[in-house]
Amino acid sequence: MPSPTDPYRTFGRGYAEVRRPDPRIARQLHAALADAATVVNVGAGTGSYEPAGRRVLAVEPSVTMVRQRGPGAAPAVRAVAEDLPCADGRFDVALALLTVHHWRDPVAGLTELRRVARRQVVLTWDVEVMARYWLVADYLPEITVRERRLATVDTVLRVLDGAEVRVVDVPWDCTDGFLAAYWRRPAAYLDDGVRAGMSGVAALPASVVGPAMARLAADLRTGAWRRRHGDLLARESLDVGYRLVVAS
Repeated sequence: MPSPTDPYRTFGRGYAEVRRPDPRIARQLHAALADAATVVNVGAGTGSYEPAGRRVLAVEPSVTMVRQRGPGAAPAVRAVAEDLPCADGRFDVALALLTVHHWRDPVAGLTELRRVARRQVVLTWDVEVMARYWLVADYLPEITVRERRLATVDTVLRVLDGAEVRVVDVPWDCTDGFLAAYWRRPAAYLDDGVRAGMSGVAALPASVVGPAMARLAADLRTGAWRRRHGDLLARESLDVGYRLVVAS
């Protein structure tokens, strides 16, 4: 049964608008599915990156997220990763995109992915690489403190033993507004609606985020941000820590 708690009631409204799938990231994710005909998308959210031309079942506990799924999205059932309503080996691939860190028992959830599918494709991130990202390092180091307690790439690799890890670079004009999407567009972080789509920021108290954004605004106004990070403005993409784990 779905969890009675739904954190997305607070920061998930409007999620589909700021978390639009990026086609370049989509190509990398879909390539990892290889020839899979059947896919279970666990922690499916609003349906971003669900592949066309394959039979997809979405599993999502949050009614806030399910209500934002578009008319062409895959059929969805409300359930949690730790107790998938699927038979053993039912799917070719189990997909889990930027969701494992939200699960109550990540090890149990990852074990369920192995039970219901022959292959697993998980998008997560390396906390230590993300810690060096300018938004985190200069303005919100509290993100790293919090995320070191979450299940990210190390947890996934412990359970999906022998998996391959692929770097997912983020293009400078990424349309999917996750935490590090705006690495070359710093002013975007000053928008409350943009930040609402980033659980890593939205989970922090306003007493932390407000002063941090005031410092960022001041650094943009005075040119201090450009002096520290202006070299990024010539980059087309950047490795900010996102990792695709592919296991069989």
